[in-house]
Amino acid sequence: MSEPMVFIVDDDCEVRAALQLLMGSIGLQTAVFESALHYLNQFDPSQAGCLVLDIRMPGMSGLELQSVLNEKPLHPPIVMVTGHGDVPMAVRAVKAGALDFIEKPFSDQVLLDSVHRAIEQDAQQRGEASRVAEITVRLARLTPRERQVMEHVVAGLRNKVIAVELKVSLSTVEAHRARVMEKMEVKSLSELMRIMLSLQRN
Repeated sequence: MSEPMVFIVDDDCEVRAALQLLMGSIGLQTAVFESALHYLNQFDPSQAGCLVLDIRMPGMSGLELQSVLNEKPLHPPIVMVTGHGDVPMAVRAVKAGALDFIEKPFSDQVLLDSVHRAIEQDAQQRGEASRVAEITVRLARLTPRERQVMEHVVAGLRNKVIAVELKVSLSTVEAHRARVMEKMEVKSLSELMRIMLSLQRN
């Protein structure tokens, strides 16, 4: 996984410089952008990190950028930076998935704490996304009949019942079930059920 990057999007060059200096003081890598569009033009979903985003900017606002990012399968957690009059907008941003909002003028430590939480959340999201992708790869190995058998097994049906449902012999069901366990790389029925339930939650 790539080293986490703090993306700073603010139309005020002095704010960008101050935030970059603050993040750099504790060893965090940064990339700064003067507008939401500049950030979108280089957006790379594979890059780990978080986004420190000004809510009110010319052109595309922070809320509008958040809306665009929410359409993507994976994007860095957002810490919204807001002026006092923008608090209602910031509350909307949190309801739309932003991790936090920080009011100007802000305490350096408050912002750093929020950035650290965002980076931790990003690592968790990426770990879960990687796990789901791996399970999806395993599922793709199954034949249509093996997928049917697996769905019946996960539903709690016994082999004899599955054989009747699918109009095949008991030995055929047992063979398919063994191949399902092998291809899904699980050792027990409970493990198979857990990973299939986790996919449903995602």
